[in-house]
Amino acid sequence: MAATGSEKQAAKAYYVSTPIYYVNDAPHLGHAYTTVAGDVLTRWHRQRGEKVWYLTGTDEHGQKIMRTAEANDVTPQAWADKLVEEAWKPLWEHLNIANDDFIRTTETRHTDRVQEFVQDLYDKGEIYKGGYEGPYCVGCEEYKLPGDLIDGEGDFAGQKLCPIHKKPVELLKEENYFFKLSAYGPKLLEFYAVNPDFIQPESARNEVVNFVEQGLQDLSISRSTFDWGVPVPWDDQHVIYVWVDALLNYATAVGYGADQEKFDATFPADVHLIGKDILRFHSVIWPAMLMAQGLPLPGKVVANGWLMVGGEKMSKSNLTGIKPQDLTAHFGVDAYRWYFLRAIAYGSDGSFSWEDFSARYTSELANDYGNLASRVAAMVGKYFGGVLPADTAAGDAELAVREGLAKAVATADRKIGEELDFQAGILAVFDFVKQVNGYITEQEPWKVAKDTTPEGQARLAAVLYTAAESLRGVAVLLNPVMPETSQRLWDSLGAEESLGALADQRVQDAGTWGALPAGATVTKGAVLFPRLEEKPA
Repeated sequence: MAATGSEKQAAKAYYVSTPIYYVNDAPHLGHAYTTVAGDVLTRWHRQRGEKVWYLTGTDEHGQKIMRTAEANDVTPQAWADKLVEEAWKPLWEHLNIANDDFIRTTETRHTDRVQEFVQDLYDKGEIYKGGYEGPYCVGCEEYKLPGDLIDGEGDFAGQKLCPIHKKPVELLKEENYFFKLSAYGPKLLEFYAVNPDFIQPESARNEVVNFVEQGLQDLSISRSTFDWGVPVPWDDQHVIYVWVDALLNYATAVGYGADQEKFDATFPADVHLIGKDILRFHSVIWPAMLMAQGLPLPGKVVANGWLMVGGEKMSKSNLTGIKPQDLTAHFGVDAYRWYFLRAIAYGSDGSFSWEDFSARYTSELANDYGNLASRVAAMVGKYFGGVLPADTAAGDAELAVREGLAKAVATADRKIGEELDFQAGILAVFDFVKQVNGYITEQEPWKVAKDTTPEGQARLAAVLYTAAESLRGVAVLLNPVMPETSQRLWDSLGAEESLGALADQRVQDAGTWGALPAGATVTKGAVLFPRLEEKPA
């Protein structure tokens, strides 16, 4: 007998991961973009009533970290400890990231399991000793193919550069251990064909398929020219290649080799959220490693685009790194969480500008959404003493609003929860906000209020109940995106006492009309999105 949906849910968590981020510097908007996306996705699935596991963390080994630590006159471990505790973890807390775990690759729970995994591959004959010489980018921690490089200009004229970091590559020659990656090309192509949604977006899938079809080279999985890494268990003159070390975090963090029950209930990831510059590691090397070990492969690898500033990818090396706190100090955390997923189609490159953020904040958050909440609360207070009236006179106009909410729920749930199209899901909710604003403008409750007959007051009650109940649905739908604002709106609607905590309201049920009970106390609290001053100096 096949397992039911509930049995499957009990057996396997909806597991989402971000990349683990290099600790060579503090996080910027690009890091936060992926992490907020994962947070919204996992909050959405939690609010569906599902079991969820959300993992993020830091990548702390490799030559890049070692050189950064040396430049700051500290040990690599001391540098990593400082950055994690003073920059990375505080930012995720500041941005309201509800991750279930934070994995560091210098933790024993990770390093021990990495050695066991690699030892097992070696014992199976999947790893052999050899030599390699080629161009190496320290920023990427990756040997580059000659065809990947670009010609340098200006100070770098006559040199070959990494296309991502725009810095000269180094020619390295060393004796290494190799993983037989080339043997997995046909298996990977077969897997891609059977699972066409494994790599997203489609442009990323096409890139990977074309790359693998050209033939894979065996992967150097150790380094002997520096010692900051996990030692190769059978040869302590080598450390494990940082990307092999890093990719294994998705297994070690959920109990690989240590907690089989947790591992079985969580692994593999349903969604790996990554930047497109690390696509091949996650869609070629990682699944090949899992195949070699006989482990299940992830559900999806979803590559987001780059955040661009002035036509350049946002990064520290390009001097375009912007601290998220620079924006949250002005716009607020919830607006920050909303903006990037609203303004940029996930999977595509997108340009950031202060002016665009400010314009969207004013138009959509302050004018459309925030003003709607304030108007409705003010009218319930003025005409009904702050007590939500019962709707006994609903007509065609109210039915259209109900249908609009149901449509917004269905669209947002499909787009965010299944397709990871955050922009389309958020727009569906804000289209409904515009519909409710239009409904109030058309119904003119301030004029209806002048009719003091029972029929007139019943009509006024229907309009204001419809508006308030619409806001209840919006609060539920936007809770994964803007949790603090949604809670404030929820409280102002008087919903807490009658309906319980907002987190208990399932997104798929947000369109069930009438959940906000008549008699609830509606209060006009602080403005959800206050008007902003000019851009600070």
